[in-house]
Amino acid sequence: MKWAFAIVGRLTNKSRNFVSLVRPTTAATINSIFKIPCSIFNIRSLTIFLLAQMLAISAWSQSCTTLGQNPSSAFPVCGTTFFTQTSVPACGGSSLPTMCGGNAQYSDINPFWYKFTCYVSGTFGFVITPKNLGDDYDWQLFDITGRNPSDVYTMQSLIVSANWSGSSGVTGAGPSARSTFECASNPAQNIPTFSTMPTLIAGHEYLLLVSHFDDAAHTQSGYDLSFPTGAEGGTASIVNPVVPSVTNAYGICDGTRIVMKMNKKVNCNSLAPDGSDFTVSGAVPISVASAIGHGCSTGFDTDSIILTLNNPLSPGKYKVQAKLGSDGNTLTDNCANTLAVGDIASLTFLPAAPTPMDSIAPVVCIKDTLQLIFNRPMDCSSIAADGSDFAITGPATINIKSAAGICSNGISTIIRIILTAPIRVNGTFTIRLKNGSDGNTLLDECGFVTPAGSTLPFTTKNITTANFQATVSAGCKYDTVYFTHNAYGGTTQWQWSIDGTITSTMQNHVLVSRAYGPHDIYLFVSNGFCSDTARSSFTFVDHTVKASFAVADTLCPTDTLHFTDRSTANTIAWQWNFGNGVTSTLQFPAAQNYPLTGRRSNYTAKLIAQNSFNCSDTAYKTFTVLASCYVAVPSAFTPNGDGLNDYLYPLNAFKADNLVFRVFNRYGQIIFESKDWTKKWDGRVNSLPQPSGTYVWTLDYVNRDNGQRVALKGTTVLIR
Repeated sequence: MKWAFAIVGRLTNKSRNFVSLVRPTTAATINSIFKIPCSIFNIRSLTIFLLAQMLAISAWSQSCTTLGQNPSSAFPVCGTTFFTQTSVPACGGSSLPTMCGGNAQYSDINPFWYKFTCYVSGTFGFVITPKNLGDDYDWQLFDITGRNPSDVYTMQSLIVSANWSGSSGVTGAGPSARSTFECASNPAQNIPTFSTMPTLIAGHEYLLLVSHFDDAAHTQSGYDLSFPTGAEGGTASIVNPVVPSVTNAYGICDGTRIVMKMNKKVNCNSLAPDGSDFTVSGAVPISVASAIGHGCSTGFDTDSIILTLNNPLSPGKYKVQAKLGSDGNTLTDNCANTLAVGDIASLTFLPAAPTPMDSIAPVVCIKDTLQLIFNRPMDCSSIAADGSDFAITGPATINIKSAAGICSNGISTIIRIILTAPIRVNGTFTIRLKNGSDGNTLLDECGFVTPAGSTLPFTTKNITTANFQATVSAGCKYDTVYFTHNAYGGTTQWQWSIDGTITSTMQNHVLVSRAYGPHDIYLFVSNGFCSDTARSSFTFVDHTVKASFAVADTLCPTDTLHFTDRSTANTIAWQWNFGNGVTSTLQFPAAQNYPLTGRRSNYTAKLIAQNSFNCSDTAYKTFTVLASCYVAVPSAFTPNGDGLNDYLYPLNAFKADNLVFRVFNRYGQIIFESKDWTKKWDGRVNSLPQPSGTYVWTLDYVNRDNGQRVALKGTTVLIR
């Protein structure tokens, strides 16, 4: 009886709120659960009932073998397709992750899977209409971009949207739904059978599971899967705009077969089995005997067509051309796009031969993987998964854990050999091919056997590590960092990069820089066989101090000169030398006087600024003490270009503010005017030299010291 209740617990796969009903085994309890009237309850009736339930459970848990009932063999669908599923073979029962919490269990009961690619991003709507509206269909949508389809059974992160409502009838995703995820329920709860439209991403691949929860004894009458247009269908597009075409063709093996590679997958049922979709032409007439799609035995579409010829190809050049087959069409994709009649692919055929082991990719020492390379595709089914096709000998014991090809369409040019532990010994090893646990060595795509006993040597060195030391020595003008590496493992190559820029290839690196702040250091090392990288960070601290001060360029004899410190903010000490015999250690020194010499004199002042790191900097300024600041206008000038008295202007107008200087000709016309006393008249008007003679000038300004306005007038003689 306890076993019977274990069965009852399993029957709550969709959690119709029945889990809470499992309780101690009493007749009343069993009666209440199975709704068997007490008057007819007996062991025989219970036994018959349990047998029926066991049969249903058996159907739920059996493997699915029909195409489309596994993620790997999903139906390809298109947004233009109205897909009708007339029967649903009973199978499934594999557990699925969901976005629902609690104790509910979810399984792919009586499933069918559909695959499609999004070509325009947006919202996505679809409708599942049962042939019998009393049937309960559930669905879950997965984004499997870059993933193995079987990952849907283990990775919750792949789920995009779902509806596991316990209610029967039409279901799907539409604009008026309330939630992206609807979870398992009792039909009486009336949980909506529609979920909100998910958002699809262009270029992503999706799998849609449609699960028929009703048990195997229930009528499997099927359903329609449709993709509405307009608001009901959303803004995404799963219609592939690319038309099928042949990308290339090549002859294989003994020349009795040609492989046609397509630019996209086409429907297997659009291929005429007699090969009449293609013709082959060349120097010798060739006829096609039959055609199959690679993978069509386990799926609905293919991108590789294999043509079998009546006669083998001779070495030479051929053309393969598409035409209407005996089935009345060329090849079509799942959106009803057709391969154009007349599409041509060219090929050159050369006879095949057994494929030897070619080489081993350079060993990455910290990995436990070897990559065995072949120059022609190998049959993946001939590789023993336990790695027993290979043995490795050398200076250390090496055990193999597994082996697998990087397979596409069942073939691969690379076999990955996974070791139980990384090779950590320097020396030469040998990999030997032998008969594996599957009874053979390796076969290439043409069935040629690579002979047992074939060997291939490869060499490794001890691991090298890129760990390094960095010591920062702070300076006043720049910082210095000493990078050192210990050459562990026989390192022969170094590459130091700072912030992404390669700076050295030496073992030890000294970096001198003023690029203050945080920096990333990256070291790549190699000993010729092994390599490693390390990354760290360090900070350059700015200890620079910059001395600077402001002072007037000129000084009148009786005035004082003011010095203003403009050194960097980190300055803590100042040493002034004003050039007049006076020094100071104040940041804001007193104004300075300079001797009255009666002549123009130049002086140089100096400031030494120092910070808390004992870093210092020196700034110099040269200025002029004038002989006089008396404003006057020369009585004559000679603009002959000899460098003496070539210009007319107010002299010494250092303290003349709001200055206006004008020159007039004999007719009273203004021929020169300036508000800058350093701008001088050169005796020209509009670039034309003016004649010798007397000219009148006026000078107006405000005395800076007392604020008084001064107006002067006089004459000057232009001498040529």
